[in-house]
Amino acid sequence: MNAPHRIDGRLHLEGVALDTLAERCGTPLYVYSRAALEAAYRAYEEAFAATPHLICYAVKANSSLALLNLFARMGAGFDIVSGGELARVLSAQGDPRKVVFSGVGKRVDEMRAALEAGILCFNVESTSELHRLNRVAGELGKVAPVSFRVNPDVDPKTHPYISTGLKENKFGVPIAEAPALYRTAAALPHIRVTGIDCHIGSQLLDLSPLADAADRVFALVDALAAEGIALEHIDLGGGVGISYRGETAPDLAGYGRVLAERFAGRRETLIVEPGRSLVGNAGLLLARVEYLKLGADKNFAIVDAAMNDLMRPALYEAYHEIVEVIARPLPKRRYDVVGPICETGDFLGSARELSLDEGDLVALLSSGAYGMSMSSNYNSRPRAAEILVDKKEIHLIRERETQEGLMAGERLLD
Repeated sequence: MNAPHRIDGRLHLEGVALDTLAERCGTPLYVYSRAALEAAYRAYEEAFAATPHLICYAVKANSSLALLNLFARMGAGFDIVSGGELARVLSAQGDPRKVVFSGVGKRVDEMRAALEAGILCFNVESTSELHRLNRVAGELGKVAPVSFRVNPDVDPKTHPYISTGLKENKFGVPIAEAPALYRTAAALPHIRVTGIDCHIGSQLLDLSPLADAADRVFALVDALAAEGIALEHIDLGGGVGISYRGETAPDLAGYGRVLAERFAGRRETLIVEPGRSLVGNAGLLLARVEYLKLGADKNFAIVDAAMNDLMRPALYEAYHEIVEVIARPLPKRRYDVVGPICETGDFLGSARELSLDEGDLVALLSSGAYGMSMSSNYNSRPRAAEILVDKKEIHLIRERETQEGLMAGERLLD
């Protein structure tokens, strides 16, 4: 099994009891299932098997080197949004020829690094970026492969903070302006037009907006072809959601069939950029209860994990199921599960029915995406360690940070 499950009342991930991990490695602790990661990737390969395709994992979801290396071994490409993510992909033995570089604010040094590495494509998001990239490529004596991220103005029906395809969002170029930009790009000496990109948002449970956006992109691709601008790939982004609290998982196979119909007879390769749907349900965060604070109006379970470890609940009230690691016959109480950070917004879950005592362990499920990658050192808290479970084997893939390490680069005044 690759989902958390109980054996004799103890929560396990694959063949490992989570309480033994906490005793050995401490808490807070991120734990991932190799079987779940591999199964999620294979589901994409199977869904798009009928269409020539490349799966580019969205590194921002979780940039831990071991996970990147695992996907690279399985043949994945990578969607990056910074020079730091490129460096991680290369360190994890990812193939730069399978890397697409997204993001609205690419710096000159990031462009140079990507050009030197020989990436597959830059997803350009503005006219200014196009001309900067042409100049930088010229200085290096190179030609930059380019697609434009077009904004189809499709409502993804998701949280506004993770909606990216509406005309008021900062991402991409308006689809109506794209033909003129492609003509400009085709005339630049150090630019080679190779594709088109679209990404409308994240945590999509209804995939019909993705199909709607794809239809608008296909129409643009055909109009460009009529002008003699032939594209090599169509990148339809990511955004497929996962189940956090019992939601019905999107029909990935059905979406693959829809795209197979649209790609039938076309020459372009399909690129998709999944992130959350590859890693989200494959990871969890272990925390230990420090104090139970009972009150007339509200009870608090104060744990040793906090908003610096898992930002999503504080950032946009995201829900993560919280379960006891060891089931014990204690009375259930309704708790707000909170951390020790000096912010009222430092909460991990509200009004949860739990059977707890001080010192108990809890697991915050579906924390594999945007957990560790968004963590910080706020309140001078070292970031958590990370473990990858492979059947009964335990792999420490990131050591816990130390206070000494946090201060290593700082200096007192002379």
